[in-house]
Amino acid sequence: MEFISNLWHNDPMKLILIAVLVVVIPFLIFYIVKAKKEHPKGLIAAALSNMGERFGYYIMNAVLLLFICSKFGISDSAAGWIYAVFYFLIYVLSLPGGVIADRSQNYKGTIISGLCVMALGYGLLSIPVFADAGGFSWVLVFTCVALLLIAFGNGLFKGNLQAIVGQMYDNFEAEAAKNGPEALAEAKSKRDSGFQIFYVFINIGGVIAPFIAPLLRSWWLKAQGLAYQADLPRLCHKFIENKMEGNDINNLTELAAQVGNTGVVDTDFCTNYLHVFNTGVHFSFIASVAAMLISLIIFLAVKKKFPNPAKKEKKEVEQYTQEELQANAKEIKQRMYALFAVLGVAVFFWFSFHQNGQSLSIFARDFVNTSSLPAEIWQFINPGFVIILTPIIMWLFAALARNGKEVSTPRKIAIGMFIAACAYIFLMIIAILNNYPSGNEFKGLEEAVKVTMRTSPVVLILTYFFLTVAELFISPLGLSFVSKVAPKHLQGICQGLWLSATAIGNLFIALGVTMLNNFPHQWMCWAVFAAFCLISMGVMLGMVKWLERVAK
Repeated sequence: MEFISNLWHNDPMKLILIAVLVVVIPFLIFYIVKAKKEHPKGLIAAALSNMGERFGYYIMNAVLLLFICSKFGISDSAAGWIYAVFYFLIYVLSLPGGVIADRSQNYKGTIISGLCVMALGYGLLSIPVFADAGGFSWVLVFTCVALLLIAFGNGLFKGNLQAIVGQMYDNFEAEAAKNGPEALAEAKSKRDSGFQIFYVFINIGGVIAPFIAPLLRSWWLKAQGLAYQADLPRLCHKFIENKMEGNDINNLTELAAQVGNTGVVDTDFCTNYLHVFNTGVHFSFIASVAAMLISLIIFLAVKKKFPNPAKKEKKEVEQYTQEELQANAKEIKQRMYALFAVLGVAVFFWFSFHQNGQSLSIFARDFVNTSSLPAEIWQFINPGFVIILTPIIMWLFAALARNGKEVSTPRKIAIGMFIAACAYIFLMIIAILNNYPSGNEFKGLEEAVKVTMRTSPVVLILTYFFLTVAELFISPLGLSFVSKVAPKHLQGICQGLWLSATAIGNLFIALGVTMLNNFPHQWMCWAVFAAFCLISMGVMLGMVKWLERVAK
């Protein structure tokens, strides 16, 4: 106990990381055993390859918004829009990635290319390049080029690996059909849980990754005789640019003393702190490069065992009568209409959910007591909950199915939207009870006043709990729904469309930071997200019966 107490006092990040690993490893073993017993061969290999890629991605994603602010000294809103455009590209480029794979019928080669391009992007991002005041713009352009490479590589990788998983279940069901309708029904019931297992492996990478950049940054700061302080980079930039106002000078002096400065707080101190602070983050992206290479090695080792999504058979078309061709065309239209209907709802979910890297990160930095753990670390809560809650959700769905009360995928998505709304209603209540002002007004307060107004990290934990349950009702089941309704020859494109809907939602996520910092009362920001989720739930419920018919 004394060892744990000392570790918590001296380095709480390491203690939390050890605790996370202790919790995660048994779940990892559980999912591997379950997948091997009940699901198609190759699911675990695909999930492990995806886990490596997601690990590298979430190292970068956890710190990206706050890193852009700390490195370039731009406003939260401006950094938020850079982040949003990047996040948009991450997903929208999955559509051309799907087109490339569908037309070339080389899904595996496309995936390999994606991993290599991402490794290059992370490699560029790991280089600690800086510029003086006159050369600021080229460094930002360099950073954006690296982000563009990551987004393009992700577009080649993400949707096409999901298409391969979908084909695994198509083949699995086709084999089961040979043993009769009962075996086929049993096989079909595995698809949703299979995508949930696949999704869990994404989050196993995501739960560990947020620790990497803060740990390396803290190590580098300590090696240079300094310490971490979240608000200090913003004040250092303002000092260098002669933009200090209000309580800024007093706050800068107080925070500089907290991180180990014993001399004069001047331009040299501010410049040095910014360089050391951001260099530590740059070094963390080397781990992202290593993760891409590990993912590539896993994929290359097992790629021969993976299926290729079915090709469009021209010979079969010649055998159809005119009536059969019209019926097939009508069915494809119905499937695509259903797909686009669900995509429309997904846009609003991702707009609300992906605030974890936007307004929720700013909220954690400014309004939550994160003195023990940096704001970025708290993003591990979401993937941690995914790992822990997934078996519970899977058990619940399976129990309902056994009792003849199976909940359809479209209905699960509607329930998920309601649960997401609960997360933001909870934040509304917290903001009203604490009388939180806008983010910009809060930043101008004295540091001593801000400390008294900050809320407990329990607020973040409960918010992420609601959002994670909503995610488990929507994201993996959305992937499953797409694989069910997608025409055989358009699987890569349809998975790309799902990710494109995510992209559209992501394009507007920066509005969360803008609303948080500029609305006169913080609760108004959370009310907007709650309203979007509730409206989306209502729309989804109105389409449930039609979507259930199409997905059969």
